[in-house]
Amino acid sequence: FVIKPAVGFMSMGVHIVSSREDWADTVAAITAEIAEVENLYPDSVLNAGSFIIEECIEGEEFAVDAYFNSDGEAVVLNILKHVFASADDVSDRVYTTSRDIVESSLEEFTDFAQKIGELAAVKNFPVHIELRRDGGGRLQPIEVNPMRFGGWCTTADLTYLAYGYNPYLYYFQQKKPDWPRLLQGKEGKLYSIVVLDNSTGVAVSDIRGFDYEGLLARFRKPLELRRIDFREYPVFGFLFTETDEDNFTELKEILESDLSEFIC
Repeated sequence: FVIKPAVGFMSMGVHIVSSREDWADTVAAITAEIAEVENLYPDSVLNAGSFIIEECIEGEEFAVDAYFNSDGEAVVLNILKHVFASADDVSDRVYTTSRDIVESSLEEFTDFAQKIGELAAVKNFPVHIELRRDGGGRLQPIEVNPMRFGGWCTTADLTYLAYGYNPYLYYFQQKKPDWPRLLQGKEGKLYSIVVLDNSTGVAVSDIRGFDYEGLLARFRKPLELRRIDFREYPVFGFLFTETDEDNFTELKEILESDLSEFIC
């Protein structure tokens, strides 16, 4: 099963428990992780007072930014595939959107969001939905985060960098994306967020700096780099990239890296 804080952020405190023997180590790991970050965010963002235990859902994972308009109609603003390094990986390292990802799932995910909206009877309401498509093609929700898109402005800003429109304005102005027009010329391109979380295993007090130039050199077309004070937050920054589909290796390499090669 998966255990995670009832109010969480960026996979902090999220773990997969595969056996009874894993439990003690998992509790210890969660306790250590939460101790490091519990004072960084308000309780409305991260609260370890209670935890959720949920079924492990096999299949591809996606994130969907959407809103329900004044009539309660679901409007999908972007679809991202959550890419993992392995079956045990629960990190948020890489999220990717593309013409193929949007076109292949837009109608299906819009219908899925519409059902959620009808059950909740919501209008004028933004959401960030995380879901999986299992082996039988059935969509199963993981969580629906209300009143926002992806945290730290990540997924919404990727929408702007990839497709050239502001999803916040679309929500406030009740506009719908013209996907056929927006996806023109996007053939063979992947647009990704790379979350540079501190997975080095090195104490922050022992890190003097991060080689951002070396990181950028690993990517053929970085779009934007946002450096974060890693002494204050457990991330080095956020990188937005454009990648050719036939050059997925550059995403795979950063996905599998613990980033230790960039610290000094």
